[in-house]
Order: sequence, then C-alpha cells, then structure tokens
Amino acid sequence: MGEAVDANSTPVTPRPGANSTPLTPRPASVSPTPPISAPPSQFHSPSLSRSPLLTPDHIVPSKTPRNSTPRNATPRLRTPRFMTPLGSPLRRALQLTKLDPQDAWLPITESRNGNAWYAAFHCLCSGIGFQALVLPVSFTVLGWAWGIIALTVAFAWQLYTFYLLVQLHENTETGIRYSRYLQIMIANFGEKKAKWLGLFPILYLSIGTCVALNIIGGSTSKLFFQTVCGQSCTVKTLTPVEWYLVFASAAVLLSQLPNLNSIAGVSLIGSITAVVYCTIMWMVSVNKDRLPGITYKPVRGPKEVDRLFEVLNSLGIIAFAFRGHNLVLEIQATMPSSEKHPSRVPMWKGAKAAYAVIAACLFPLAIGGFWAYGQRIPKNGGLQSAFYAYRRTDTSDFIMGLVSLLIIINALSSFQIYAMPMFDELESIFTKRMKKPCQWWLRIILRAFFGYGVFFLAVAIPSIGSVGGLVGGISLPVTLAYPCFMWLRMKKPKKYGKMWYLNWSLGITGLILSVSFMAAGVYVIKENDSKFEWFKPK
Repeated sequence: MGEAVDANSTPVTPRPGANSTPLTPRPASVSPTPPISAPPSQFHSPSLSRSPLLTPDHIVPSKTPRNSTPRNATPRLRTPRFMTPLGSPLRRALQLTKLDPQDAWLPITESRNGNAWYAAFHCLCSGIGFQALVLPVSFTVLGWAWGIIALTVAFAWQLYTFYLLVQLHENTETGIRYSRYLQIMIANFGEKKAKWLGLFPILYLSIGTCVALNIIGGSTSKLFFQTVCGQSCTVKTLTPVEWYLVFASAAVLLSQLPNLNSIAGVSLIGSITAVVYCTIMWMVSVNKDRLPGITYKPVRGPKEVDRLFEVLNSLGIIAFAFRGHNLVLEIQATMPSSEKHPSRVPMWKGAKAAYAVIAACLFPLAIGGFWAYGQRIPKNGGLQSAFYAYRRTDTSDFIMGLVSLLIIINALSSFQIYAMPMFDELESIFTKRMKKPCQWWLRIILRAFFGYGVFFLAVAIPSIGSVGGLVGGISLPVTLAYPCFMWLRMKKPKKYGKMWYLNWSLGITGLILSVSFMAAGVYVIKENDSKFEWFKPK
C-alpha cells in the first residue's frame, strides 16, 4: 500500500529489516516572518545608500542532496553582508528587517565612505576658527590665572564628553547607530523630553554659529578689500550689508555639495587656513613690542552684580569656543562600521589628532593675544580687531591681506559643516511626508533659503561679542552635560562608583553653568543695548 510523501520533505531510505513506521508528515509550508519596521537610526551600512531592501526573497536555502538527511530541519537564515556592519549581534536582533530608506536620502547619511582622515578634517574645521579670536576677550575679565584655568578645564571637559559620544554612537547589542545627536537623545530621554531639551540648543547652535560666521566673513571681506586696494584707492567700496550679502551668496553657492562626506576637502581647506591665520596672528603679536600703557588687571563693572555677570559671560565665551559636539555623531555616521572594525576606532583616532592641533592653536592665541594687547582688546571682534587696529602700521600689507583672506576662506568652509545638520533637518521634513528623496531643484531652494535667512540675522545682530556668552550658555548642555547623562543611562556604570560620580557631577554642573551663562548673556545684551545699533552692521 503506497504512502503519501510530502513534497517538501527529504526522502529517507529505511534500513533492511526495520519496521516500516510511517513518518510524521511535515507542514506543507512555513509562513515567513513578517518584515519588521526599523527606525531610521538603524541605517548603518557603508553601501546602503542605493542598495535594495532586505526581503524574504533574498534568503537562499542551504543546498542539500536529495538522498541525504539535512543537518537542520529549517534552513539557516543568512543576512547579506551589506546589512550587518556590526556582525552577529545585528543578525540576532534583525533577522528579517525591512529598513526605512530615508537615511539614504539625507545629506548626513547619504554616503558612508569616511575614514580617520575625514574625521580629523571635520573635527579640526569645526573646532577651530573665528571663536578662537574671541578668547582673549574673556581674559580681560578673568585675568591671567583664572583665564588659563578656565580654558584648561573647559578643554579637558569637552574632550571627555567628545569621547563619550564617540563610544555611544553605536550599540553593539542592538546594532543601532545613532547618526544624529537628536536621535540618541530620543533613545535616552523619550521623544518629548528630547525635543524640549535638545532640539532648540542643537538648532540654535547651528544657526547661531552660521550667523557669527556670516558676520566675520562679511566684515573681513571689507577689510580685505581695503587692504588690497590701499590707502590711495579711489574705488567705492560696498556697504557692510552688501559685504554680508556677498559672503552669504558665496556660502550658498558652496553649500550645493550634496552630503557631509563630499565636503571633506572643504573641511581640509578650512582647517589649514584656520591653523595658518591663528599662528600668524599670535606670532606677529608676540614678536612685536607690547603696546605702551597696557595693563592686565581685570576690568569689571562698579556694581557687584555687574562683576558677577561679566565673569559668567566671559566663561560663556570660553564655552562658545568649544562648541561643535552637535556634529560628533554626524561625522562618525559617515564611516563604515563592522564588528571587527567599529567606527569608533577611526573616529577617535582622527579626533585625537584634530584636538592636539586645536590645543596648539587656541592656548597660544589666547595667552599671546592677551599678553600683547592686554585690556586694550576690543570686546567686539576680539583679537582680530586688535590685530588690525594696532599692527597695521608696523606689519606689511601682504601679511594683513593674507590673514584676511584666510579668515574668509575658513569662515566659508566652517559654514558648510555647521549648516549641514540644518540641511539634513529641512530635507528630512520633505522625505517624511513625500516618502521620496529631495529633488535637486528643491535642495537648491532649501539651502538658499537657509543661507539668506542667516544673512538677515547677521545684519540684525550688531556684534559677536554681544551674543558669544549667550550662545555659549545655550550650547553648553549639548557639549558638557547631556553626554554624561546619556552615558549613565546607556552604559549603566556601577552605582556610587568613580564613573557614576564623575558623570553625575559633570552633568549637573554643566546644567547649572548653562543657566548661569544664559542669564549673564541676556544681562550683558540688555545693559549694552543702548550702545548697539541693531540692523546696522559695521
């Protein structure tokens, strides 16, 4: 009597003399596991930007001869390599995962071909620049001892939190890569709290930095024209607003580069120019004789409250000099990552090289600038204004013009990396609604809209010195406080241990300082409001 044999089962030859026992039939088909929708933060592949999604059709069953019994009744699921940069932990977490392709359409995660060199270029370009020129202003209030102490503590503190963010970028247990600062905040604090605590400082930091860059670039363009044209030049120069517009137009034109990886060369140029002009300015200032009649005694207001807020505002200026942590995760997101070669290794290697150069520029610039000019450093413009005001007569026009040109190039380069998170945010709004990538013409419109919006704000704000402390206070939690709390929540160090106490202390202190710096910044702007001319840039 014939037996019914399942078509999907493998025939087994019975042994001679064995009882013929009918086999338990296997199910005719096994329904595949339905795809699981994953958040955009799980987009981590080096080559995923235009790759097909993982679907059950991609699973190839193991080939087994018909006349042999398979080792496993169920074929082992194999995930393609391009979906598993974090190796086996991700395979366990995501067996059949359909990923949202939105990250492949956005500027920050569109390309993942970065390396340690790219990381060094981006970190150096974002970590040094015009903000270094304002550091000597803080020394005029803090003095020698407290100025150096505050600068050293701030540098060590922000380097520590930088390290924390690099380590928290990818979760080896779940395979998730947090490619944006706001994403890791949402994962730790929830969506509502993250937006309340992080969205405004992050956006304000990007926009505020771009506004300051427009002010520096526009005003320096005017100085460059005057230096090249000479004292006897009869050519009519542009107004300050027109110079701001020229810089904004150049920044908008350069901003059409598609993604963060594509501006690595721009960041390299910006880094070189920043190092060169910082070195020239402090070396020329120290090489010349000190100004006659200068003093190093801290200048403070007559009232006790004025002194307090001026000190806090000066500390906020130092904090503003070390902004840029809102770009750490974004820079690391441009790198490929695997279980054997995680992205944190090249990222930290590039960061260490970049911050060694940053320290070699910031400390001599702040200390040497204060030594050369003392209390005569202008609050609006810092070392740059002092350099042009006091060294124009005894320094060649070539050096003066070169420094101006390098500052303009650096401002244009830094504008691109600080504007990239805003470009990413604007395009994400479109991709979430339309479920398709941004067209080239719409990308041009969005970036031009941002660039000329920054130009309007630059014209409205009278000077960088008036907003430096306020911007530093607003951005301080992003740099010095939030990474400590996220480390405690994600790594869960031993309670009441060294790391537990360290991160809690730094996080709480950072929040207290942030509130204090913001109050001091608002007070300084209010007190000096009568001296400022809004919508009248100089």
